[in-house]
Amino acid sequence: MNDTNQTDKKRFRHIRNILAVTIDEYKRLLKDFGVLLILVIAALIYPLLYGTIYLNETIHDMPIAVVDHSNSVHSRTLIRNLDATPDLKVTHTFSNMEEVKDAFYKRKIHGVVYIPADYSLKINKMEQAIVSTYADMSSFLYYRTLALGSNFAVLEMGDNVKLERLNDKGIVGREAEVAAEPFTYEAIILYNEPMGYASFLLPAILMLVIHQTLLFGIGMSAGTAREENTFHELTPLNSDRSVFHVVIGKALCYFSWYLVVAAYILGVIPKLFNLPHIGNPLDIALMVVPYLLAVIFFSMTLSVFIRNRETGFVVFLFTSLILLFLSGSSWPLSSVHSFWRTFSMMLPSTFGINGYIKINSMGATISQIDMEYIGLWIQAGFYFITTLVVYRWEIVNSRKRLADLVI
Repeated sequence: MNDTNQTDKKRFRHIRNILAVTIDEYKRLLKDFGVLLILVIAALIYPLLYGTIYLNETIHDMPIAVVDHSNSVHSRTLIRNLDATPDLKVTHTFSNMEEVKDAFYKRKIHGVVYIPADYSLKINKMEQAIVSTYADMSSFLYYRTLALGSNFAVLEMGDNVKLERLNDKGIVGREAEVAAEPFTYEAIILYNEPMGYASFLLPAILMLVIHQTLLFGIGMSAGTAREENTFHELTPLNSDRSVFHVVIGKALCYFSWYLVVAAYILGVIPKLFNLPHIGNPLDIALMVVPYLLAVIFFSMTLSVFIRNRETGFVVFLFTSLILLFLSGSSWPLSSVHSFWRTFSMMLPSTFGINGYIKINSMGATISQIDMEYIGLWIQAGFYFITTLVVYRWEIVNSRKRLADLVI
C-alpha cells in the first residue's frame, strides 16, 4: 500500500511540475507582445493574406498585342480566335515589332503574337505557316497564359483550314469534320482541375505557416528568456523540475495552442477560399499530431543556439523559401540533387507538406501516406531526444556558472 501511495505521489508530482511549466510558459507568452504577434496574430492573419492575394487562381483576359503583317482573312480570323479565348484579350495592334516595345516596357501588354507577311500565302499554298509568340517572362503565369491561349487559337485555326481544304475536295459535313479531326482526346486534370495557382501553392504554404510561425515564436521566446535571465540561460533553474518536466511542459504549451491554430489553418482556410479540401478530416488530424510535435521539438532544439530575439527573425527569413523548395511542392524532389533530398528528410516541413497535399488535395488516406506519417513520428522522437540533450546541457552549464559565482 505504501509503495502504491509513493508511486501515486511521484506521478502526481511529475504531472504537477509539467503543468506548472506549461502554465508558466503560457504566462510568459501572453506577456511578450512580440511572441504573441507571431504565435497568434501572424498564425491567424498569414493564411488569410495569402488566400486573398491568390484569390483569382488564374489569369483571364491577359492584355496582348498583335503584329499582323499578313493583313488577310486568315490572319484576322486568327486574331478573333485569340481574343475569343478566356485567357487572352487583344488590346493593341501594331504595324511592326519596334512599335511593340513601348507598350511592353510600360506593362500595358504581357505578350505579343507576330503574324508574318507570308502567313496566308503559305496556307493557300498548303505549306506550313509560322506564327511567333513573345511572352513576358517576368511572371511564369504570363508565359503559361499566352502559351495556352495561343495554342487553343492556333489549333482552332488549323481545324478550320483542314475543313476548308476538305470542302474544296468535295468532302463536306460530318465526313469532313471526322477527316479533319480523326480522333478527339479528353484531358483529365487530376487534383487541380482549374489549374489554379492558389490550389497548387497554398496547401504547401499553409503547412509552412504552421512550421515557420512555431519556429519563429519559439526562437523569439528563447531569445527573450536569455536576455531577461541573470546568466542568460534558456530556462530558470528550479531544483524541483527536471529537464523532462521543462521540455514536456513547454511542448505541451505550444502543442495545445497550435492544435487550435492548425484546425483553423487546415480546416477553415481551404473551405473559405475554395482550395482543395477533399481529404478526410480525421486523417488530417492524425497527421497533424506528429507534425506539430516534430516541429515543436525541432524548434526547441534550434532555440538553444538562439542568443537574442532578433536571431529568430533572421532564421525565419533565411529558411522560409528553402523549406518550400526542399519540400518538393514547387520542384519535384526526383530532380533535386541527392544531397538535398537527403537533407530535406531532416525537416518536418518536407513530410508535413507532402502528407497534407496527398490527403487534402489528392484524397489519400493515412495508410497511403505511411512514408510521411512514419517519418514525422521518427522526427518527433528524434528531436524530442535532441531537445532533452541540449536542454540538459544548457541547465548543467547554468549550474556551473552559478557555482563559480558562489565560489
